[in-house]
Amino acid sequence: MEQVSANRAFGGVEGVYKHASTVTGTDMTFSVYVPPHAEGTKLPVVWYLSGLTCTHANVTEKGEFRAVCAELGLIFVAPDTSPRGPDRNGNPVPDDAEGAYDFGLGAGFYVDATEAPFNQHYRMWSYITEELPVLIAENFPADMDRQSIMGHSMGGHGALTIALNHPDRFKAVSTFAPIVAPSQVPWGQKALSKYLGSDRAAWRKHDTVALIEDGAHIAAILVDQGTADVFLEKELRPELLRAACDTAGVDLTLSLREGYDHSYYFISTFMGDHLRWHAARLFA
Repeated sequence: MEQVSANRAFGGVEGVYKHASTVTGTDMTFSVYVPPHAEGTKLPVVWYLSGLTCTHANVTEKGEFRAVCAELGLIFVAPDTSPRGPDRNGNPVPDDAEGAYDFGLGAGFYVDATEAPFNQHYRMWSYITEELPVLIAENFPADMDRQSIMGHSMGGHGALTIALNHPDRFKAVSTFAPIVAPSQVPWGQKALSKYLGSDRAAWRKHDTVALIEDGAHIAAILVDQGTADVFLEKELRPELLRAACDTAGVDLTLSLREGYDHSYYFISTFMGDHLRWHAARLFA
């Protein structure tokens, strides 16, 4: 693991790191904020999964999380959203043929692709759930028995589906403007069909509403959604999550934030609320 940069912030260190991923077959970059702490102390970990077009840098530079993480004693981990080339043989990682923003580079959708040519490198599910946690545990003062996960948009989809598939690992999950039912919206239908193929049964592991309908359960979910979000009605559909949670008895806190959009102005406004919600569960 190579340290790309390190900056002092709120008494802790914001670092950016690069490593050769065996899962994706490419170099991968991620950021970690470690708050001030006594030597030998192990700290809870909050994972943050970013949305379409993003890298680790978006939330690292715009998320305004460090002051609260320093106050609460939380490690904040921000991975990339897809593999990026070149691969080990010097070949570029496959992208959308037309260069669309909602598929390919920057749009890994946190799945392990099964369809060629994406199955060679687009294995973000295994990267987030298997490979990167080992690196975090080995290189940072992380208490891996106290983890939670959050995300934005496509990353909200990833956070929810990963938490629902690993209910014993994560003590809390929250999201900003998540894609909750990718099987029912254009962004998700495009991505899941190209990554996983035409069998919709294979999509259900990566669809929050379908997972809850199929019996997956987590104690509580926190969602913030801006009412001025241009993607609200067509791509995000929070009412589908509300209906699924009501039927299954999942405790959902869904806050509709008047006038807020899909941007990091929205995310940074409520980031502190989310981190305090996580901390209450991580330190319980």
